[in-house]
Amino acid sequence: MQLILMERVENLGELGDVVNVRAGYARNFLVPGGKAKVATPDNIKEVEARRAELERLAVERMDAATRREQLLDGTHVTIRAKAGSEGKLFGSIGPGEIAAALGEQGLEVEKREIRLSDGPLRILGEHEVGVHLHTDVNAQITVTVEAEE
Repeated sequence: MQLILMERVENLGELGDVVNVRAGYARNFLVPGGKAKVATPDNIKEVEARRAELERLAVERMDAATRREQLLDGTHVTIRAKAGSEGKLFGSIGPGEIAAALGEQGLEVEKREIRLSDGPLRILGEHEVGVHLHTDVNAQITVTVEAEE
């Protein structure tokens, strides 16, 4: 299926590129998310006419993500959870709990932006966690998991 990209999409292309993707990827992710439109002649003309505006919006989103990265990068957050004597948690700490803990510190992060490369946190200690703010902008935070008393 041919689409024209309305913004930069990682591993796919830049704004205004005409790309071929599988129908399911287009139908379920790109088109509903506003990241692409079907590449009809009318849509291609519309994107070319609005290119300056779309590029300005992309730069604004990138600047906002960069400012958020400067606030978040290197942030340290502590989360308390019930744990056994061996340091294993009863349950786990996921993106929702990390986002809530950051929110308590005044840093707004959505749980979908938190990247846990090894899955949910299940042991006590310090963990490096990635925060994906934009296609090209990622921040690293430190999450310390402590035992509840």
